[in-house]
Amino acid sequence: MTGGRWLVLNPLPFFVCKPIFRSEGFITVRQEYAKRLREKAGNLPLCPGVYIMKNSSGKVIYVGKSRALKNRVSQYFHDNNFNSKTDAMTHNVYDFDYIICETEMEALTLENSLIKLYRPRYNILLKDDKSYPYLVATLGEEYPRLIMSRKREAGKNKYYGPYSGANTVYSVISALRKTFGLPYCEKHFPKDKGKVKHCLYRRMGCIAPCEESVTAEEYRARFLEAISFLDGNEDDILSSLTEKMNYASENLMFEAAASYRDRIAAIKRLSEKQRVICSPDVDRDIIGWYAGDDISAICVFYVRSGKLIDSQSFLFSGGEIFDDAAICSFIYELYSVRDYIPREITLADEIAEEERQTAENWLREKAGTAVRLKISRRGELHKFCRTVKQNAETRADEYRKSSEQTEKSLARLASLCALEVLPERIEAFDISNYGNENITAGMVVFENAKPKKSEYRLYKIRTTDGQDDYGSMREALSRRLSHLSDDGAKAPDLILLDGGKNHVLVIQALMREMGINIPVLGMVKDEHHKTRALVSEYGEVSIAAEQAVFMLIYKIQEEVHRFTVSSMTRAKRKKEKTSVLEKIDGIGAAKAKALLSHFGGLAGVKKASAEELAAVKGITPETAERIITYFDKGERNKK
Repeated sequence: MTGGRWLVLNPLPFFVCKPIFRSEGFITVRQEYAKRLREKAGNLPLCPGVYIMKNSSGKVIYVGKSRALKNRVSQYFHDNNFNSKTDAMTHNVYDFDYIICETEMEALTLENSLIKLYRPRYNILLKDDKSYPYLVATLGEEYPRLIMSRKREAGKNKYYGPYSGANTVYSVISALRKTFGLPYCEKHFPKDKGKVKHCLYRRMGCIAPCEESVTAEEYRARFLEAISFLDGNEDDILSSLTEKMNYASENLMFEAAASYRDRIAAIKRLSEKQRVICSPDVDRDIIGWYAGDDISAICVFYVRSGKLIDSQSFLFSGGEIFDDAAICSFIYELYSVRDYIPREITLADEIAEEERQTAENWLREKAGTAVRLKISRRGELHKFCRTVKQNAETRADEYRKSSEQTEKSLARLASLCALEVLPERIEAFDISNYGNENITAGMVVFENAKPKKSEYRLYKIRTTDGQDDYGSMREALSRRLSHLSDDGAKAPDLILLDGGKNHVLVIQALMREMGINIPVLGMVKDEHHKTRALVSEYGEVSIAAEQAVFMLIYKIQEEVHRFTVSSMTRAKRKKEKTSVLEKIDGIGAAKAKALLSHFGGLAGVKKASAEELAAVKGITPETAERIITYFDKGERNKK
């Protein structure tokens, strides 16, 4: 923060935890610490800043901010009405640091930076702060498209969102394509214009811009209908289409009238899926929350042009402190990665005016325009806020039940397989190959029975000759287990192999050599290549009658197979594309890779002109002509 003044004050010295005897009686070190912490808090300045709570090991367990450090921090070490989570945190505090800031805004920014840095146990944490996706209408193009993008850039494009995830954006794009007859295919216009005489997708309602008979103006008019719908103008669209339908019918143009009728029906169906919340010119986010002892949840409803377009839920463990300051911190995290902030954000419950004002000021500065952070107390909006809160409670309840079921499944798995600990982290391995080449081992990770895709890994097998499944599995596990000593590395509670007893014995021998002791089981398949049982060094463990365990193992086995095979297939295709280009005189691996990267694949290279090819670094005009000649010859041979 430019212009800021951050002063870090030294912590208290660390004391050995043992009883202390004084004339006034026997006191504990904990009581001595509490007294010292109260004294230290009482000497804090009455100015904005951030405080950093630490446990007896010096680890940061909580970060907070305040407009008056002395008042806020002192509250923790006196009798108060804090909830049990705050009491639990305070009991573990053995010291604190603090940083003086010039303004509350600066304190809020610093607080969230420190939360991301230390990820303290008692702070609420969003699991992913990547940028949120937008639906983009590329109006600057002759043939505009609907695409997903995580960046909002200046220009002629029009942006909608942001949405809670890419899947939501793609589902909206799919619905608009189906409703308004926009292209489903991956063709690029006008480059691919006229290459198809009769488009197969026309039968599915596509306007078919690939056909010569459809002009750019006709396509753009249809595209703008979809954009107008996104803008909330479906009444105008329906009125216009109804007029056209009636005109066509009156003039005996029955095929055209039927087409208009079908489009009207499709738009009405799509419109019915969107709930109207307020007037059509209003963009608003509504935030509601539920605070439970074991699990808490925040739900955000996104209203654009008066309609509910998306929602998002965030879950937090029971150990995280969930108070007004936490809500303020959540608002900062949520909107710090968003390019668009609506003019109005409504909270479903009251929060302290100090926190509300701080968050509103930050939102205004981030958005560059006035933003109201309001609390709804009456009317229709207040009723809808109750719905948002109910959604938050429902999500928490669903997660609670799911967690209980997961724990039962893992406990039953541990019991069946005589595991000493609950297998909260499971790593599964599979081998896939294409002939004697592209042998690949895939590893998937499941934590608490859920896939953790950020920790999936691929191992290109280097040391085995031919299709040696055991040797390939041994190499993959050797490379994986060699990283257990890395800083921050997580060890699995259970390793699952896509294979039988011999696979298990090979990996157990490897772990004995490495001095590692982790349970290993094989996942056995039946003659239909479906999960049948688990196998240890002592024999098979039947899971057929254990539905919850069976479904978990089945899910893991299918996922590791999918991940490994799809990754190997992608690598094979990439190599094939590169090898095709390398057959051309003057093209090596580096130039082939540059061409594929520049044109987005082999199809793009084939379509490129000599001038476009020569624009790629390393490609001379002579080489460009050889590329065109090579692919032209290939097309003639096909004919």
